[in-house]
Amino acid sequence: MADDRTRVFSLSDNDEGIKASLTAVYDALKEKGYNPVNQIVGYIVSEDPSYITTHKQARNIIRKIDRDDLLEILVKSFLDVN
Repeated sequence: MADDRTRVFSLSDNDEGIKASLTAVYDALKEKGYNPVNQIVGYIVSEDPSYITTHKQARNIIRKIDRDDLLEILVKSFLDVN
């Protein structure tokens, strides 16, 4: 029989560091003339780093961010919850 219990998902509390890194990536994309939101979403959905410019080490920066942590922060921010 299938296990239908809800699993608990827990992540780290590194919100400020991730926010600073994501802001740096956003700024680098904007400086290069890209739509930063579209490029970041493309990266999150596909996990393909080519969506992120190498300008100002943005690609290296975003690859250090755990996607699960990033998604948690984005959902919390969108829902305005802590």
